[in-house]
Order: sequence, then structure tokens, then C-alpha cells
Amino acid sequence: MKRVKAEHSLPGARIKHRIWPWILLVILALLVALAWCAIDFVGQVRQVKAHEQAAVDALTSAPVTGSGNINMFDGLSQRLPQAGKEAKSADCIAHRKLWKVAAKIPLIGDDVTTVQGMTVTFDGIINDSMPKLVSEADAMESAKLMTDSGQLDLQPILNSQKAMSQANDVLQREVENYHQLPAGKNKSRIGKVQEIYKKAGSQLDLIAGKVGQMAGLFRSLPNFLGSTQTRHYAIMSMTTSEARSSGGLIGSVGVLTAQNGKISVGDFKPNTAYEPYGDGDPSSDERAIFQAWGPLNMSFDIRDSAVFPDTQRSAEAMRAIWGRTPWGAKQQLDGVMLVDPVFLQELLKSNGNVKLPDGRVLTGDNTAEFLLNTIYQKYPPSAQDAYFGMVAQQSISGMFSGLSTQKLLEVSDIMGTMSQGRHFSAYSFDVETEKGFDQAGYTAHTPSDAAHPNVGVYLTEQNASKMDWYIHRFSRITSRGVAKDGKRTYHVEYTMKNTLSEALVHTLPDYIIGIHQAGQPQGVGVEKVLLYPPKGGVITKLQITGNASKPVQKQMNGKSFYATVAQVAPEASVVLSFDVTTDASAITDLGIDQTPMGWADPAVTMVDDDDREVSTGK
Repeated sequence: MKRVKAEHSLPGARIKHRIWPWILLVILALLVALAWCAIDFVGQVRQVKAHEQAAVDALTSAPVTGSGNINMFDGLSQRLPQAGKEAKSADCIAHRKLWKVAAKIPLIGDDVTTVQGMTVTFDGIINDSMPKLVSEADAMESAKLMTDSGQLDLQPILNSQKAMSQANDVLQREVENYHQLPAGKNKSRIGKVQEIYKKAGSQLDLIAGKVGQMAGLFRSLPNFLGSTQTRHYAIMSMTTSEARSSGGLIGSVGVLTAQNGKISVGDFKPNTAYEPYGDGDPSSDERAIFQAWGPLNMSFDIRDSAVFPDTQRSAEAMRAIWGRTPWGAKQQLDGVMLVDPVFLQELLKSNGNVKLPDGRVLTGDNTAEFLLNTIYQKYPPSAQDAYFGMVAQQSISGMFSGLSTQKLLEVSDIMGTMSQGRHFSAYSFDVETEKGFDQAGYTAHTPSDAAHPNVGVYLTEQNASKMDWYIHRFSRITSRGVAKDGKRTYHVEYTMKNTLSEALVHTLPDYIIGIHQAGQPQGVGVEKVLLYPPKGGVITKLQITGNASKPVQKQMNGKSFYATVAQVAPEASVVLSFDVTTDASAITDLGIDQTPMGWADPAVTMVDDDDREVSTGK
């Protein structure tokens, strides 16, 4: 019989038998190399994160947080070299050969591109934009802003306007580019990259906001302070204990006069001095929302001038009333400033205490509570208006007295921070000045910026009382992610809680808890709530828990919103629960723009899908 050779003994089989181990070894080596590269890459990502965080910390006088005042230029020239070094190190790491290769790998390429873009942005801001801003700040620091006669010299500000504006424009473009990176369009797959991107983005937004506020102030200040002609502004003092959409009932009005840098703040007149001169010429929409629809029918006289959620409308209403008064008929009104006790309290921290005629001392800690609650318990109405006017006059006069560059930056910081919570807002009828006000964020609007979306929640007290001191409001925003088309979705819970106990209701005067009359419960916050979607976005699945009317959709001055009337009894709560979808152009997370409370903390919490808190205070 003929013997047949086994297959494995064939020459080709022997060759294959020898090659396969080598192929396995090569594959194993490649896997080890890839694993080593991955480990090395992750380590480099951590290095980038550390360098960028160090750059931000060096850039600011304190680690950037979501609240509090940070003077961006306080010693910045000394810290800028270190910040620049850290930013440059991060940029160098992110553009090594390994990163260039990784940027082309499917699935992780977008994450690599994001980190590289982040380092480019930080490097550009810290080593290009900020040095120009510091240079202008240093030039102003050496300039003398006050003349020997106590008048503000506007020339150094005029000299810095152009350069400050240009540097700010570059900074804002850099931040805009940052938000256009893949991670901002929901294309990130690596959790650590997304985490770093979001944290750094919030810090950049805060820095850009601070610089933008300052650039807006520099743009508007010369015209505001009468560099070309005398200017007159109404200072409208609001008590947020009786809420109106933009703040609260107007208790008194003072006049700030500025002429070529010389500033004076006249005596405040109580609202009773303005009441005989009619209403603020409301539109038919405004009458339908606030007057025809109760339970409290607005008169639209001076007391209700902050009932409009847009500062411009409050300014136009004030000008209409002003023009009918004997003192305003022959004197042009150039704009308004709306201020509340929280803003005045912040000014006292900077300017010093105010001593009242009865010996009480108001400070940067106790002013808001005194003017919003204590005064209604212990002083008659005549003293209330007088004391509020006295504090407002001294606080605002102090803003512009002894003005140095350092103090100007501090004032800018206070005005910017307080305007975010609507404790301060301003509007100028001069077009160029108003552009600066708006750029700085001083002019409050119903939601009007699709890129930086807000839900608007505006309250008007329907119980003639001072109950809003006791109505605490809390917002919880849960992010639901970003869709492929760029639209962001959120779930929002907005809570109004009456912190007054049943036992204490009748220990307080009727002036606070409401006049006892048929159908009008005492100690109850009766809130007319206007709920606006973000510009270009929508509100869906709106539900209300608690004692409130069924929400209805209404329209005012070209914008649609939901409206309800909530009755918040002592120790009870009313909760508005709804979903929000933003416009596809949104680049930042959803925020809440709301009627101010009697304290600075807006009580807004942002959480992610896993119920982890990611930010507070917007």
C-alpha cells in the first residue's frame, strides 16, 4: 500500500506553522503599544487639565466660583506670567505627535480635537487678550481719575475705550470658539474630557462675563456721566418684599445729575409725590395681563413701574410720569436705575456704613433685612420712605466719590454681579450709552439670547402686603443632554415656599401680612407668575403642585409665556414642574432669570442625569 504524507508535514504547512507565532507576537506587541499609548495619553490629558486649572487659578485673585465678587484685575499683572506659562505648557502637550495621531482615530478623534481646541483657546486668551487688558488697566492705574475739586476726569477712560473694546471683542470670540468645539456639540465620548470641558467652559464664561461687564462700563461711562451734556437719571428704589416682575413696588425716586464728570444725587421723593401724575402709558397687552386680570388690578402709577419684566418698559413708564410732574416737565430724563436693598447693601460693603437718625447703623450685612422686613415692623410708613431714600442717596453718592481705577473696577464688579440677579438694572435713552449698558448686562430683558438660554420667571404680588420677604424660591435644573441637532433639554422644578409659620402670622402688622378683608387671606403670598421659555426654545409638560390656577398661555408685547396665580399659604409650597428644550444655537447651560428676592443667592441648582450637583447660582 502507498503511504500518504500527513498534511502537517507538507512544506506550506510548516511555513504557516512558523509564521503564526510571529503574527501573534506582533499583534500582542501592538496591543501592548496601544495600551501604553492609551495610558500615556490619559496621563497627558491629566497634565493638560492640571496646567489649565493652574492657569485659571493664576488668572483670578481667587479660584473662580459661581458667586461672589472677583476683581479680575486685582494684581493681575503679577499673576499673568505664571498663567501664561501654564497655558503654554498645556498647549504644547496637546499638540505632541501622539495627539496628532489620536485626533484621526475614530470614536476618540473628537475628544482629542476638543482638548486641543481648549488649550488653543486658553493660550490665546491668557497670552494675547489678557495682556492687552492688563496694559490698559495699568495705564489707567497710573492716571489720576479725580481732580483736586473732586470731579471725575473722564479723559483716561476715553483714552482706554477703544483698546478695551478691541481686547474684549477678541476674548469673546475666543470663548465663542471654545463653545463650538466637538464636546460642545455632544460629540464627546470620553467622560473625563467632557468633565474637563464643561468645568473649564463655566470658568471661561465667568471670566468673559466679568471682562464684558467692565468693557460695557467703559463704553457707557463717559456719556452716562455727561461728557457732552448734562444728564439726569431717575433712581427708582424698589422693595422686593412686595414683588413686581422687575423687582418690587417703587417706594421713592431720587435723581442723579451728571455734568462732565461732576455727580450729585438729589433728595428722594416718596411715591406719593408722583401718584397724582398718572400712569406709565401701558400697552393694551400690559393692561390685559396686569390690570384687567386680577386678583390685584395694577394702577400702573409710579408704584407699579417695575411690573414690566423688561427694564426698557420700566424706563419708558417712568419717563411718561416724569414728564407730567412740575419738576420734570422742563428737565429731560436721560434714563433710569432700578435699585433694591440687596444692591444698596453691597454698596455699603464698599463705601462704609450709614447711621440713621435714631442711631441705628446699617452695614454691608444687615441693610437688606432692615429695609425689607424690620422697618415694616417697627417704623411708620413716613419713616420707611425717608430711611430708604437716605440709604439710597448715601450709597449711590458713595459709588462715585473718591473714584480710583481700583474702585471703578470694584463698582463695575458690584453692578455686574447685582444685575445678574436683577437687584440692579439700568436703561439709557441715549443709544450709545444704552449699548454699553446692555453689553455690561445692566439692562434686564425677558429671554432674548438663544446662545445663552434662560427661562424667565417673573412674580407680581397680588396680596397688598410685604409677604415676599417670606416667599423663598428654589430652582432645580436637571440636564437631559444635547441632541444631535444641538438642542439641549432640561427638566426644571421651580419651588415657591412660604417660610412664615402659622403661629407667627398674627404677631405681625397688617402692613406685612395683608389688610384683613373679605376673600383676602392674611399671611398668604398670592403670586401672579409669568413663565417665559428661552428664546427659540419651548416649555412642555408644565404641571403645578399646590394651590394655583391652571396655567394658561398668554402673549405680551410680542412674546408668549405661561401664566398662573399661586396662593402660597404659611408653611406651604407651590411647585412648577416642566421640561425645556433650547434653540440649537445654545452654547451654555440653561439658567433662570427671575424677579429678585431679598438676598443675593438665587438658589439655582444644576444637576446631571445621575442627580449629581454640577453647579449652583446661575
